[in-house]
Amino acid sequence: MPKASFKFRFIVIVGALWVSSLRLSLAYEDGFGNAKKLESKHFSVFYVSQLDIGSLSEALNIRASDEVLTGKSLTNNSPYKVEFTDMLDTLFRRICDILDMPLYNFHADIKICLDQSQLSQIYINLFEKSLYQQKSFYVYSLNTIYISADNFTPEILGHEIAHALIGHYFVVLPSVKIQEVLAGYVEYQLRKE
Repeated sequence: MPKASFKFRFIVIVGALWVSSLRLSLAYEDGFGNAKKLESKHFSVFYVSQLDIGSLSEALNIRASDEVLTGKSLTNNSPYKVEFTDMLDTLFRRICDILDMPLYNFHADIKICLDQSQLSQIYINLFEKSLYQQKSFYVYSLNTIYISADNFTPEILGHEIAHALIGHYFVVLPSVKIQEVLAGYVEYQLRKE
């Protein structure tokens, strides 16, 4: 009799774990399954097909002086997709310098939403609460930055990259308030420039 009871409990537990893992995998579906993808040294960038990488590059506005300050040699006439990924890596190196937290093997995802509405819907799907006034967010468990195209600026993106960097740099994460202060400091430094 005890063996039958054990088998029944085992089957119920395994079934419950399977259902919960299925639920979790469905919960992380964010609508970027058919998105375009670009790779850089530090980021995999996913964006909806309606977005133009050239305009996102202009919004990012990484100057040649930024590249020189982060130790990258200047190259001319690179395709706009390569230029865009180079800009992201330059911004990452700049943030590492601002925080004095060098990470050489860092890699994260950036998912660029079409607009604030799509970003808000993803946030609701992931956390079951409203985004409020946030223009972007970083999900530590997914190692993913979500940002809308209309808020794609070096300051806002830099704030989220700082969160990702902090999440990878510290073995024990600092409190949320400390993380927010550090990310705010990065945003302040990027705005000041």
